[in-house]
Amino acid sequence: MSEKKQLSLFDLSMIVVSLVIGMGIFRTPVNVASKAQIPELFFLAWIVGGFVALCGALTYAEIGSRYPVTGGYYKIFSVCYHPSIAFAINCIIVVSNAASVAGVSLIGAEYLSKVILSPEMQTAEYRIVIAAVSIIIFYLVNLLGLKTSSKTQNVLTVIKIIMVVTLICAVFFGEQTTSITPIFKSVSGELPTWSDYGKALGLCLIAVSFSFGGYQQTINFGGEVKEAKKVIPRSIIIGLGIIITLYMAINYAYVKVIGFEQLKSAESIAAILAGKIFGPAGFTVLSVLIFFSVLGYVNVNLLSNPRAMYAMGEEKALPSIFTKKTKKNDVMIVSLTVFTLIAILTLFYAQTFDKILNYTIFLDSIGMAFSAAAIFYLRKTTAHLDKSTIYTMKFYPIMPIIFIAAYLFVTFSIYKDDPSAATNGLGIFVGFVAIYFINKYFRSKKVEN
Repeated sequence: MSEKKQLSLFDLSMIVVSLVIGMGIFRTPVNVASKAQIPELFFLAWIVGGFVALCGALTYAEIGSRYPVTGGYYKIFSVCYHPSIAFAINCIIVVSNAASVAGVSLIGAEYLSKVILSPEMQTAEYRIVIAAVSIIIFYLVNLLGLKTSSKTQNVLTVIKIIMVVTLICAVFFGEQTTSITPIFKSVSGELPTWSDYGKALGLCLIAVSFSFGGYQQTINFGGEVKEAKKVIPRSIIIGLGIIITLYMAINYAYVKVIGFEQLKSAESIAAILAGKIFGPAGFTVLSVLIFFSVLGYVNVNLLSNPRAMYAMGEEKALPSIFTKKTKKNDVMIVSLTVFTLIAILTLFYAQTFDKILNYTIFLDSIGMAFSAAAIFYLRKTTAHLDKSTIYTMKFYPIMPIIFIAAYLFVTFSIYKDDPSAATNGLGIFVGFVAIYFINKYFRSKKVEN
């Protein structure tokens, strides 16, 4: 069945924004401030993170332009490395994204429950029901086809952007908080060295890279984009430009309104900004807006992840049933349904989301580095393509080298900060590789018989 070209530049740009802006920017600045200790290092981490993301965006833009296929993030690993590596990394990404959908849905349900439910009904059980219903609603939306789900995504993303811009406006309301002058303290208690600053920056970049991650999944839509060779790079660059601008502005608002020293341990930082603008009603307004932001995150993951599973089905890494599509709306029905079920089942274990995330961020960093490195392979194998029909980044190979080096630095920082998360993550990776070869062995036996 041929793929329908349904996504426009605006559609894909909005998908980029929603893949990146989830709930992270409403929580990770606290972690970054705590690790940075001083505002100069705090803002430097976000600037470095934005620049690294730009290098990655340009790299993935060229990858997507040279290799525009559905489920591209899986197929890049399969073509440039080995199907077992592709299977292992994408299984981890799909499972962790399902866990993210479950965890973020619960956060959104917690906010919404305080608005629509009485105090005695604000229990974990009711929050799980609200979260599950949210996921099911957008499962049904995605069953209507890519065009419907992408248009829905556009609306939710615009609401999300309006929410962030509104919160940024808190700097214009009321008095700004002043705090004591922060001091950078080294672990040894002595005067800090460049090494101490470097270690602190590495720890900051763990949370910053998590906040900027997600845009690479845009290449999963390569086979369904109108004029993919032009639209994919432009949408990634436009989307990331919006994201970097919003992130820098809202972090400035956090520091100015809350105060840097207070930001290190603050809770509900977005609610504090909303309170400055809307007064006592701020929490209610923010709760509704955050719930819509959550819905956008749920929908975009139901859009993206089934495409990686579909690609694994095409490659026979998963059973071929994962390639089944509906005749009417061209929906990847099995992949979409399985991903939705994983997310709903994870709801009952969402309290362990942070632990799951600690293990997978380590592998996500490795996955980002290796997938970006595919540009070197693709440059050689697609050298025959007409340069006027594809996007070619400037400053090659400097851009991908910076991106890869940055993510290897993040990987090393995670290992130094939490060795168990790194070793457990590698164990999960090796386990999925083993599953691939076991599955391949039994498939070959079945063919022989």
